[in-house]
Amino acid sequence: MARRASAPWTYAAAGVDRGEVGGALAALRRRIRARVPPGHGRPLSLPGHYAGVSEVDGVRIAVTTDTVGTKVLLAAETGRWSEVGEDMVAINVNDLAALGARPFGFVDTISCARPDVRMFAELGRGLDRGLVAGRCALLGGETAVVPDLVPAIDLGGTAIGFFPARRAPVTGSRVRRGDVLLGIPSRGLHANGFTLVRRLVSKARAPLDRPRPGGRMPLGRELLRPTRTYVAVSEALAGDPALHGLAHLSGGGVRNLVRLGSRLGFTLDAWPDPGPFYRWLQSLGPVADREMFQTFNMGIGFVAVVTPSAVDRLTGLLRRAGVRDARPIGRVDGRPGVHLPAWGLSYRGYA
Repeated sequence: MARRASAPWTYAAAGVDRGEVGGALAALRRRIRARVPPGHGRPLSLPGHYAGVSEVDGVRIAVTTDTVGTKVLLAAETGRWSEVGEDMVAINVNDLAALGARPFGFVDTISCARPDVRMFAELGRGLDRGLVAGRCALLGGETAVVPDLVPAIDLGGTAIGFFPARRAPVTGSRVRRGDVLLGIPSRGLHANGFTLVRRLVSKARAPLDRPRPGGRMPLGRELLRPTRTYVAVSEALAGDPALHGLAHLSGGGVRNLVRLGSRLGFTLDAWPDPGPFYRWLQSLGPVADREMFQTFNMGIGFVAVVTPSAVDRLTGLLRRAGVRDARPIGRVDGRPGVHLPAWGLSYRGYA
């Protein structure tokens, strides 16, 4: 990766300022004072985590919701819809997996200007792949035709999971100094940072119907590669006493690790080379290394924090579950924040 102290191309300049988002959400939460009445479940306090959890009649239920974001605009430009259909499920079940919850249901949300039959058929094909990979059922959904509100289409959904007997939520409370960080590779950009990606591609006038320099497929297909699903990782490791934490590196990039404990340090001293695709994308701005690692997954989409003595045994469990590409990427230490020594980068917080 290039070493640049600064660059004008940032996610905030493209229109998504995470600081502004955080401030707006804080204002929203300050106004919510409602409390759950007796007999309607007991919410668990897990601030900053990937899903909400409530205990109902002794069963802990996890719920999360998310949208595909502006990746749908690339889908519209290329006429390819199955990939973002798969994303609708994957982005949500991955957040459940980061808490060790087992997905069992998904509800989709589609808002559009006009319900196109071919588009919906392709979305359904992708949704089906996502449900199979996420090991859950489609329980229902909502399709809103709102041409005055949405000029094209907006895709999202909600995933619901539970914690099987004797499995507690994996919150990161057991993460300790000396723990090893096992990284599981991503499948491209997943569904994050596309407001910036689209600006970069437009600036470079890079054609979506032809490969980028060094690429093997049309750029549009490469950018649309669907989100990898990590439910198999969680199912293989959750409940094992040697597993101390799980992290989904989605929006916020490597800073997501801070959600496992703000007083902990995560030194990523064995992060693999992100590869030519990310170097090419960075060169379009140019974009600073700091912005790349805090906006995109940079080649690693999920992290398991494990006891050092159990690394070989747990990677064996992952291989038997079909996850053959997990590798150590760093360690937990006492310097708060996330650190990438090879790039000279440190992040103190998530936002």
